[in-house]
Amino acid sequence: MLALPTFANERIVLRTGYEMAADRHEVVGSRIRIFSGDGVTEMALELVSRVEQTESPAAPAPASVVVDAAPVVAEADPPRQAPVVPAALTPAQLAEAVALKYSLPSGFVSGVMKTESGFNPAAVSPKGAVGLMQLMPATAKDLGVDAAKPSDNADGGARYLRDLLALYEDKPDQVVLALAAYNAGPAAVEKYHGVPPYRETREYILRVLKAWNPPPVPK
Repeated sequence: MLALPTFANERIVLRTGYEMAADRHEVVGSRIRIFSGDGVTEMALELVSRVEQTESPAAPAPASVVVDAAPVVAEADPPRQAPVVPAALTPAQLAEAVALKYSLPSGFVSGVMKTESGFNPAAVSPKGAVGLMQLMPATAKDLGVDAAKPSDNADGGARYLRDLLALYEDKPDQVVLALAAYNAGPAAVEKYHGVPPYRETREYILRVLKAWNPPPVPK
């Protein structure tokens, strides 16, 4: 993947299985820039499984061959090689991939993942929340994901964050309310008309925000 060719009309396949349509791409060091229309998306090159060309120039038609007027039988297409199954992504790579999929800031998703589980895919809370994004079994079921599978867990958690952000999109404190609902549940946010007066929830919000925007290191 260190020297990917550049084509027009491409399909970028991420290691999570998510696909992106693109006009072209460029590889710069360990990053890949994906151009689509007037937009540019940049991500770590290691998140990409493969790049496929979706429109190939038509090959010239072969000349007709006649041997003693016998019909020409076309050879069968050669068997296709099975795609190589990529190695599992790290939690940080999963956070970046699902953030891209759901149009969320990668630092935001990463901050939630770090606060929820410390990037531990096997984490289980005393209340029964599971995995990287600490999904409750009922929430995972509603989202249609397997909470025990890291890629599913990350995907479900990011999708749930996106839905909560959409729920509070008309509020000036949208992000804070979404984080409160992720931690304490939307019903608690509705009950208190804002962030619930729970110490755990308030400290949780602060930890995520600090992880998302860490303070500068003193020089």
